[in-house]
Amino acid sequence: MVKIGIIGGTGVYDPNLIEDAKKIKVHTPYGKPSDFITTGVYKGKEVAVIPRHAAGHRINPSDVNYRANIWALKDLGVTHILTSSAVGSLKKEYAPGHLAFADQFIDRTYRRKTTFYEGDTVCHVSTAEPVCPALRNLFIKAAKKLNYDHHERATCVVVEGPRFSTKAESKMYQQWGGDIIGMTMHPEATLAREAEICYATVAMVTDYDCWYDEHVDAEAVMKTMKANVSKVKDIFSQVIPEINDKIKTDNCGCNEALKFALM
Repeated sequence: MVKIGIIGGTGVYDPNLIEDAKKIKVHTPYGKPSDFITTGVYKGKEVAVIPRHAAGHRINPSDVNYRANIWALKDLGVTHILTSSAVGSLKKEYAPGHLAFADQFIDRTYRRKTTFYEGDTVCHVSTAEPVCPALRNLFIKAAKKLNYDHHERATCVVVEGPRFSTKAESKMYQQWGGDIIGMTMHPEATLAREAEICYATVAMVTDYDCWYDEHVDAEAVMKTMKANVSKVKDIFSQVIPEINDKIKTDNCGCNEALKFALM
């Protein structure tokens, strides 16, 4: 059975869209998830929704308990995870207001727990393609149908946060081949892969980081993000009804990620 997890990024979380909504508390071996999880039905599909930064945006990106969030969704039977996040742009063509369907990341974090496997078991899971291609293709299809400005691929530089980049860092990330910059894709995508859950993300471009004309600030991010939130909700609304058991076998391999990974 398909069950869809939604990790709501900044501004996207909206439990009022769910029928028969119930808030539940999930205990995990890794501590508390970000918040209560809302379960119910959306567009005919079972869903489980968690606000990444907690209701009211109380948890900064470095302090999110990513392991607990993913574990809790897995424990509830989630097979596919859709997420959203606000990101900066490292290229002029990735303009504020656009959506980007990230398919790669570069990890620049250093404080986070990045695996479920500790102690006697070592897991060398492959993240060569860290995002489920089947889910990402559904995002692309929806964006085209809705005629939203979007980018089918993007390499996201994931920084620790919560501060924004220096100009030197921003320019370095451009030289590395980064398209966008964010704070949450890793270890979220990596842990979903370890949990053998299909995972894809919609990145809302809010600013040009600090390499371009104006320096990024929280006020500018929030202003552009609010304009983008409805687009992400529309994308999810289009994609969720199309997710079914076939997605699992649609050449993604996400549900067999551990087949040759455990030592």
